[in-house]
Amino acid sequence: MRVLILGGDGYLGWPTAMHLSEAGHDVAVVDNFLRRQMSIELGAGSLTPIQSLHERITAWKEVSGKEIELFVGDIADGQFVDEVFTNFRPESIVHYGEQPSAPYSMIDRRHAVSTQVNNVVGTLNVLYAIRDITPEAHLVKLGTMGEYGTPNIDIEEGFIEINHNGRTDTLPFPKMPGSMYHLSKVHDSHNIHFACRIWGVKATDLNQGVVYGIRTPETDLDERLCTRFDYDEVLGTALNRFCVQAVVGYPLTVYGKGGQTRGFLNIVDTMQCIKLAVENPATEGEYRVFNQFTEQWSVNQLAELVAKVGERAGINVVIEKVNDPRIEAEEHYYNATHTKLLELGLHPNLLTEDVVEHLIETIKRYKDRILLGPIAPKTRWDPR
Repeated sequence: MRVLILGGDGYLGWPTAMHLSEAGHDVAVVDNFLRRQMSIELGAGSLTPIQSLHERITAWKEVSGKEIELFVGDIADGQFVDEVFTNFRPESIVHYGEQPSAPYSMIDRRHAVSTQVNNVVGTLNVLYAIRDITPEAHLVKLGTMGEYGTPNIDIEEGFIEINHNGRTDTLPFPKMPGSMYHLSKVHDSHNIHFACRIWGVKATDLNQGVVYGIRTPETDLDERLCTRFDYDEVLGTALNRFCVQAVVGYPLTVYGKGGQTRGFLNIVDTMQCIKLAVENPATEGEYRVFNQFTEQWSVNQLAELVAKVGERAGINVVIEKVNDPRIEAEEHYYNATHTKLLELGLHPNLLTEDVVEHLIETIKRYKDRILLGPIAPKTRWDPR
C-alpha cells in the first residue's frame, strides 16, 4: 500500500514511517520541522540526540535496504498538499502533522492562534486533497482522548446512544476539551466527520492517550534511527518529566492533587494501532473512532511508580505537590471504553517497573544533555 505520513519527522511519525516501511508498504513522509522549531523557541531539546530527517532516511535505507520518500513543506499550504497528493497518490494517509502540545497552545494568543491555524487548516487541506485527488484513499487521523475531557460518565468510542423525549439516536460523544490544542482536535473531528458524511471520505479517528517510551524494533536497529524524548513542561509528558527529575535529583512535580487520570499506551502499541488501522481501512463514507490506549493511570500513580523504581536503583526520589498551572479537575471519575483496536488484534504492552527502569537507564546515558530550566511548570492556563 502507498502510505503517506504527515508529520513524519516527529516523535511518533518517524517510528511509524520505519514500521510501515518494514512491513512492506511504500512510504512517503511530509514535514515542515515545526516540532524542532518549537524546541528551539522554548530553549528545550530532545534528551536523545536525533538526526535530521534527511540523515534518518539515509540511515534507514542503509540498515533496511528500503527507501522512504520525502516531501518538505507545510500542510497549511493547500497548493503544497495538492502537489504531494498528485505526485505520490497515497492509498492511506497517516496524519500526525499537527502542533501536539496543550501547554504550547496556552502560552498566549499568538500560540493559540498558530495552533488552531496549523491544525485545523492543515487537516482541511488534507480532506480537500483526498476528495479531489485520491477519493479512494483512507485517512488515519491522530486525535486525542483529551477531546472528551473528564465527564462524570463512561466515555464511549466516538459515539453515544441518546434517548430524549421518547426518541433515540446515536450521536457523537460530547466533547469538553481542556486547551486550545485539544479544541483544535475537536474541530478536526467535526470536519472529518463532515467530509465522510457529505463527500464519502473514509476515515479512522484515533483518539490516542498519552504515549511513553522510545524503543521500537526499528529504532533499536541503529542509534541514528532513534526518536525524540521530550521532558520539558511544554512538550514533555508527566512520565518523561518524572523520570528525568528522578535522575537529576529534582522533586517529582505533581500538579495539584494528582488525581488527574488519563489513558496511556506504549509507543510499540501505537505502531500496532496505526498498522491495524491502515491495513483494515474504513469503508466509503464511514467515520470510525477508536479510543487508542491500553490502560489508565493517575498522575499520583505515575509518580509513585517512578519513585519505586528510582529507589530500587538507589535514587532518593521525592514527590512534591505544586500548584496546578492548568484549569482542570484534579480529582475526577474516568472510565473510557477501548475495545475496537483490541478486536482488530492489538496485543497491549503495559507500563511496568521494567519499562520505567529502561527509561531511567536511557536518561542516565544522556544525563549530560539534560536542561534543568525548561522542566519547572511556567505555562499557566490562567495567566493572572
